[in-house]
Amino acid sequence: MTDSPLSWKHISARKLADRKSALDSWPEWHLKQTVPDSVLDVSEITTSELTKREFEIVHQDATALAQALRERRYTAVEVTKAFCHVATMAQQLTNCLTEIFFGEALQRAAELDRHLEEKGTVVGPLHGVPVSIKDHILVKGHDTSTGYIAWAYKTHATHDAVAVDLLRRAGAVLYVKTANPQTLLSLETNNNIYGRTVNPLNRNLTPGGSSGGESALIALHGSPLGIGTDIGGSIRVPAAHTGLYGLKGSITRMPHAGLMGSHDGMDAIIGALGPIATSARDLELFCRVMLHYKPWLVEPALLEMPWKHDTADGLDTPAKLCFAILWDDGVVLPHPPILDALKRTKDALVRAGHQVVNWTPVDHEQAWELICKLYFLDGGEEYREQLVNDPPVPQTEWMMAQVPNNGRPFSVAEIFKLNLAREAFRVKIATHWNESQRLTTTGRPIDAILSPVAPTLAPPHDSTRWWGYTSYWNLMDFTTAVFPVGRFEAKSHRPVDVDSDFVAPKEARNAVDEFVRAQWDPDTYHNAAVSLQLIGRRLNEEKVLGILRKVEDALHAH
Repeated sequence: MTDSPLSWKHISARKLADRKSALDSWPEWHLKQTVPDSVLDVSEITTSELTKREFEIVHQDATALAQALRERRYTAVEVTKAFCHVATMAQQLTNCLTEIFFGEALQRAAELDRHLEEKGTVVGPLHGVPVSIKDHILVKGHDTSTGYIAWAYKTHATHDAVAVDLLRRAGAVLYVKTANPQTLLSLETNNNIYGRTVNPLNRNLTPGGSSGGESALIALHGSPLGIGTDIGGSIRVPAAHTGLYGLKGSITRMPHAGLMGSHDGMDAIIGALGPIATSARDLELFCRVMLHYKPWLVEPALLEMPWKHDTADGLDTPAKLCFAILWDDGVVLPHPPILDALKRTKDALVRAGHQVVNWTPVDHEQAWELICKLYFLDGGEEYREQLVNDPPVPQTEWMMAQVPNNGRPFSVAEIFKLNLAREAFRVKIATHWNESQRLTTTGRPIDAILSPVAPTLAPPHDSTRWWGYTSYWNLMDFTTAVFPVGRFEAKSHRPVDVDSDFVAPKEARNAVDEFVRAQWDPDTYHNAAVSLQLIGRRLNEEKVLGILRKVEDALHAH
């Protein structure tokens, strides 16, 4: 890379040309219609151009596809072609893809079909199922630019990430990598290599970040299952903003080795790798597959904890549960559709025989201040180094404005104190959870917390301002799942009365709260997904998924 201040544009142009060439090799999969930028909801355009059989294939979740492939109702080649077709159109509509390797995918799919024909058995539990991969996760033979101009063409992977290797062993077909933002440390998806990724439900809105390419692709049925990562909300927010399911487990549970990113080796706060999917059962499928292959044998940092399938299936879940609802974190008030969703979910749970109490928020503003220090132990220096000749996009500018300590690195002694503060915070919140037993009638502390994922639905581009509803649980290393509860219809919206459960403060409590309150305009969020977050304790992945089954049962019954 030259020192020319315009060199980033040349690198971007080359990357865009490479992507276009890869897609143009399959012209039969391009959109047959021109879709003007003024068309905001493109969520059904991709599937409108499919054959009946393609439509049937891409509307199934990964669990159903795996079963259909085992039973030879579809071939791996036809399934792969169907998802490559939709992925091509999804790229045209939302700018969600980075690396495309359809030919490699079809070759692998053909090998899987031959194996099944000759051996009579599948290669593994994901035999023939296409899986999309977030850009910064290593896929052997492909670039890992990770949204950085400086890394483009210089980070071709010589090996797979552990999770990618396990997917291959399970029989998955890899075919695309998906967009992530500059720096990765963003809840939107925009970088100077590929540009901005948009939300297929309303293209004026963000699909979230940093796994926004995954969420846009999966929401358009261009992938049945994808891998994201989450250090502050980067699985949960994209899933929530596009009406999908996402799981952020605790950091030592799912394989994590083989990811590119700034601050590699920093372990004061660590991201988690996890699935984004179209069903809750696919979250369980992903986790079960990962742990089936005993990843702790190749990634020693992982705990040797085999997957507890019965617990994840809800067989160990008590008949009566007690939930706590976090209506407001005391820093930024959620918008009306989110409070409505909490109220409807609470009422459904009570009708189903569960107990629901209020969760008292504890130190959410202080938690944000602490996690920002843990994000930027070096004062943001590595980010600044990577952004030379790579102008910061708006969300990067906003995030870099959060750098504490006047942009200076913390000393070793200060880092020790920050680690102590993190552990003291974790003890404080664990104690708070334990003390909730005083509020329940089950004889146990609360079983899970229901919370907003963010204070807004998917917001307009470059306007995300508060991470606290998700990053708080990264600081705790608690297991959290996101699930959809509906779509927002601006014209028919009538706020639900929540005053009997929660009285919202009338006045803004700080500048961020004021900014977010001013964002509320029903028309802005038309057709946005409405989602909630279910929070369990550390290493409780199976328990959270088992409880999620109860929540969805209650919502569907009532």
